[in-house]
Amino acid sequence: MIIRRNSFFRNLSTANQLKPNFPPIQNPKFTRQNVLLPEETCNQILDSHPDLKTLKQLHANILTHHNLHSSSSIRLKLIRAYAGFRLLGVARQLFDEIPERNVIFFNVMIRSYVTHQQYQDALLVYKSMSSVAVRPDHYTYPCALKACSGSGNSWVGRQIHAAVSKIGLNLNLYVENGLVSMYGKCDCLMDARKVLDEMPVKDVVSWNSMVSGYAQKGRFDDALNICREMESVKLNADAGTMASLLPAVTNTSSENIIFVKSMFEKMVKKSLVSWNVMIAMYVNNSMAEKAIDVYSQMEANGIEADTVTFTSILPACGDLSAFSLGSNIHKHAKRKKLLPNLAFENALINMYAKCGCLKEAREVFDTMLIRDIVSWSSMISAYGVSGQGNEAVSLFSRMREEEGLIPDSIAFVAVMSACSHAGMSEEGEHYYKLMTENYNITPRLEHYCCMVDLLGRAGKVDEALTFIKEMTVESNERVWGALLGACCVHSNMNIGLIAAEHLFRMVPEQCGIGYYVLLSNIYAKAGKWKEVSTIRSSMKNKGMNKTPGISNVEHDGQVYTFLAGDRSHPQTKEIYDKLHVLLGKMKEEGYVPEMDFALHDVEEEDKEGHLRVHSEKLAIMFALINTKPPTPIRITKNLRICGDCHVAIKLISKITKREIIVRDTNRFHTFNSGGCSCGDYW
Repeated sequence: MIIRRNSFFRNLSTANQLKPNFPPIQNPKFTRQNVLLPEETCNQILDSHPDLKTLKQLHANILTHHNLHSSSSIRLKLIRAYAGFRLLGVARQLFDEIPERNVIFFNVMIRSYVTHQQYQDALLVYKSMSSVAVRPDHYTYPCALKACSGSGNSWVGRQIHAAVSKIGLNLNLYVENGLVSMYGKCDCLMDARKVLDEMPVKDVVSWNSMVSGYAQKGRFDDALNICREMESVKLNADAGTMASLLPAVTNTSSENIIFVKSMFEKMVKKSLVSWNVMIAMYVNNSMAEKAIDVYSQMEANGIEADTVTFTSILPACGDLSAFSLGSNIHKHAKRKKLLPNLAFENALINMYAKCGCLKEAREVFDTMLIRDIVSWSSMISAYGVSGQGNEAVSLFSRMREEEGLIPDSIAFVAVMSACSHAGMSEEGEHYYKLMTENYNITPRLEHYCCMVDLLGRAGKVDEALTFIKEMTVESNERVWGALLGACCVHSNMNIGLIAAEHLFRMVPEQCGIGYYVLLSNIYAKAGKWKEVSTIRSSMKNKGMNKTPGISNVEHDGQVYTFLAGDRSHPQTKEIYDKLHVLLGKMKEEGYVPEMDFALHDVEEEDKEGHLRVHSEKLAIMFALINTKPPTPIRITKNLRICGDCHVAIKLISKITKREIIVRDTNRFHTFNSGGCSCGDYW
């Protein structure tokens, strides 16, 4: 039966209507029974982005008709269509079968490879153009330059630069932008800047390419200077500018942060990418409260968060112990079906761990479909800082023996630190030897610091000093600080002086005030009051300002901050009344304020603020007033908890029958029924 073309297409207007009528694609044969589709219809179907099944059926039909198969337009669109489905082998076969290829075919093939990150193949197609006497045009060069950028091939990039200069295309905006981007991504920043400076016309892409080049090398100041130059020529930053800055927004100056904020505020249209960069900048510069403010503004503006947003903001929730906000983000992600997502789930584990919520962290860990070494290390570390060394060691063993994962240096830091916090000295030393001897991992300063802490906790202060002397790398502040802390606990004045001498040489005076105080405490414990007086006078003469103690507590989704002696809170009267009542009950339990910490306070709070009004005590009183049992009380502190507060909170937990979790700069302290998870060593 012959199917007439006019009747066949009379009522067909879309590619979807055509699908059922295509012949099977297996071994198509040219017969009179095949449906003859006109070229115009084939082009329409290919332009409508058909699904793969439709594409194959159409291709089978085309192969049976010589006129269609030889059409340049159809062949070009077939190449694009197959490349869109990542079937680059099929696309390349179609390309190679074309007897006479012009520059358009080469451009499509090169672009297809670049789109799917097959940069070497793209460059091979570009190089083959000369062998068939096809000249690249102003579309070819930008694509070839992208291939150079992606593969880091500056050698071919420079050849392209020379070629475009010869034919005058170096003045084409798209080619010039490609050159700036290529040189920037190939770490040839001077060449990138030279091309940018010589461009007669620049658009926002030109500037963004240069910003990206500097940012990827961590040169944030240079990247922002480019942004300032942009502003000077009346060009506003866009989402691309903000995205380009992302690799370099860590540990920068307050001046740079203010400038990026002003760039953001000047943007007429703030995309999700721009909001994400602002959140990441604040998080990466230890400005958690600012990050949460930006996140709240974003929500208020109706911007829908994505997994990048959530993954970026979760560390801020952890830093502030904002459990409610972090938990709500987790629930929101579940509702939006954003899980599973490895990066987001790892961030959730860290957030819950920082909030002292081991149960929730473990639930996330146990329900993950895929776990990488980061997932395991995060969970091991969570147990470690909470003093659950046995759980950490058990998980580390399971990772190695059951899952077959090879631990990296960070995983060993996690398990050794866990052993240190739990006082498991022998186990910690075992893992150090396992790392160096079985896995041939070269120790880093973090591992050395763990070993010094392990030895110091076990009272092996002399051995710890010998270990430092035998280190293969130069010791740093953390290593000597761990030794000084051990000397303070074990009242070893002689080695404490050695540690202090090294610390005072390597740490700026204003940053090393805590070490002066530790040394002062060592002298005080030894009854060396003359030396204590000398240190205190030295600190006063040097103008050393004490860092104020700050404690954060979350209630109803809001984070409240307390300073020592703080009276700014609306509930101040209730807070101090509650504290007064509890102090009376604590004294009945035998509490005596440890006045040594008022004079030689390791947490650097103003000694005249008095022990009873240290920031964590006020934050706990606020939580006791506003929450009911059995809700745990979670406090985050910016300094190390002092000895008096440690004793006091143990008694408060016993009297109020509440679980109180305090995270200081060193570890978690989980107070329950008059005891603490740290075993009184921190």
